[in-house]
Amino acid sequence: MLPFVVAATAIAALAQPSTFTWVSKELYAPALGGIMLSIGIRLSINDFALAFKRPIPLSIGFIAQYVLKPALGVLIARAFGMSRIFYAGFVLMSCVAGAQLSSYASFLSKGDVALSILLTSSTTIASVLVTPLLTGLLLGSVVPVDAVAMSKSILQVVLVPVTLGLLLNTYAKPVVNVLGPLMPFVAMICTSICIGSPLAINRSQILSTEGLRLVLPVLTFHVVAFTVGYLVSKIPALRQEEEVSRTISLCTGMQSSTLAGLLATQFLGSSQAVPPACSVVAMAIMGLFLASFWGSGSRIRDLPSKLMPQGGSTVEV
Repeated sequence: MLPFVVAATAIAALAQPSTFTWVSKELYAPALGGIMLSIGIRLSINDFALAFKRPIPLSIGFIAQYVLKPALGVLIARAFGMSRIFYAGFVLMSCVAGAQLSSYASFLSKGDVALSILLTSSTTIASVLVTPLLTGLLLGSVVPVDAVAMSKSILQVVLVPVTLGLLLNTYAKPVVNVLGPLMPFVAMICTSICIGSPLAINRSQILSTEGLRLVLPVLTFHVVAFTVGYLVSKIPALRQEEEVSRTISLCTGMQSSTLAGLLATQFLGSSQAVPPACSVVAMAIMGLFLASFWGSGSRIRDLPSKLMPQGGSTVEV
């Protein structure tokens, strides 16, 4: 249901801003904490032990997430001559961890779900240090970035709820059995809040000429990110199985834009939360469409023949 909720949230926020303008900045952190808790209760100590047994695919995914994608964000923002009111938020969006939705997308695509969960979890935990460092490095000359304060914020809204979920799943199984079925709905409501509020508050800027010019860079960013994630895992020296390549592609193209939106609101200004909010809508629709394409048994290499079927006739001799 999440793609439909995301689309409905975007429409409601732009058509009837009062639906979400009541959401204050103070609610962003608890809302994102709810999303992170839903990740944590699915983790166990064994998941992290498994990570050390699969260093190559995890390393490829990590590099794609925190090296290739930030560089891609800067290149696209500059290539499109992005307005200053959105530039910092767009770059920040490219520096955050993978989205939990990518695990569901991996499931739909018949990819490696275990790898997806491990990759999302490891990049989420690493974001406490990596995201502030990358943001300060890439944006320090554009806007002032308090990397220490940003790190503390991520620690509070990411690491604490994820750790709490992990502890509950390890030592309080009865509690998890009760919370487990409810958490997807909690995460969905929290995601809706984190998307709808910045869209509603910045509606006039989004629907302005500058705002509408943001659509193409956001779409381009995700298309290229999905593509780069897939291709880098097919480099001959690193060549991975098809299931792994699909998973890395989805994890690279789908990042935690809700976290980027929270950080942008706290440290960069409300208008800088617009690119992450637009990104959530784009990545949910594009990522799940790609996952469904793969899940139906189709392959990227088959696209040319599907788009341009070969015509011709046969001659019997």
